[in-house]
Amino acid sequence: MARSTLYQLVASELRRTIYSGVLGPGDQLPTEAELMTAHQVSRNTVRLALGELVNEGLVTRTPRRGTVVRERRPLLIHPQRELQPQPGETREAFAWAVSREGREPSQEIEVSIVHPPEEIASRLELPDEELAVVRRRLRFVDGQPYNTNDSYFPLALVSGSEIARPGDIARGANRVLEELGHPQTRVVDDIWARMPTSSEAERLQLQLGTPVVVYVRVGYDGEGTPVRVAVSVLPADKHLIRYELESR
Repeated sequence: MARSTLYQLVASELRRTIYSGVLGPGDQLPTEAELMTAHQVSRNTVRLALGELVNEGLVTRTPRRGTVVRERRPLLIHPQRELQPQPGETREAFAWAVSREGREPSQEIEVSIVHPPEEIASRLELPDEELAVVRRRLRFVDGQPYNTNDSYFPLALVSGSEIARPGDIARGANRVLEELGHPQTRVVDDIWARMPTSSEAERLQLQLGTPVVVYVRVGYDGEGTPVRVAVSVLPADKHLIRYELESR
């Protein structure tokens, strides 16, 4: 049997034990020697199989413990709920969603006035050289970096508001836009997957081979004017995006 087929069979068997729950987060996989004996294959075949699981984000290799199953508790995201009012809720959407799962949200925030990249300026329909405010956030769940979110707003629209000032906005920037007379009544989402840049991998502490999902949302007010572009980078092994659609 071809070596490529052998290592895929070994990887498939290990993958099955992980998805079935036989091996849970933090559990140690059999050693290379044990896998060689169990499957009657070479060490190189075993290493190819384990490398495939590492690239899929299912396991990680540690110097002392060997190969262990990674923690896989994805954050469930409901994009359609972001603009829906939550009765009695004064927190921004991310903190509210994480807290609902019984987990602890936190974030680091940087606020700047910038000439936005051409793609962002185009989505915001900004004239040449028009400035924007960007709020860059590194978001944490239970103390672990989970995603980044860079939200851009036309400077002329939000100048002097909390959006343009450093620090957290407990009730969320969307609420501030409403108070400024520009509630978002329509959004357009673009979503695609790619491999992370080196800076993203470092900032999000990604395991080797972990892809990310890029999620871009453009929010429009009642006049059809774009008032916000939010760019999120979501590690694929930490997020589940769920859309719910109803016919009318």
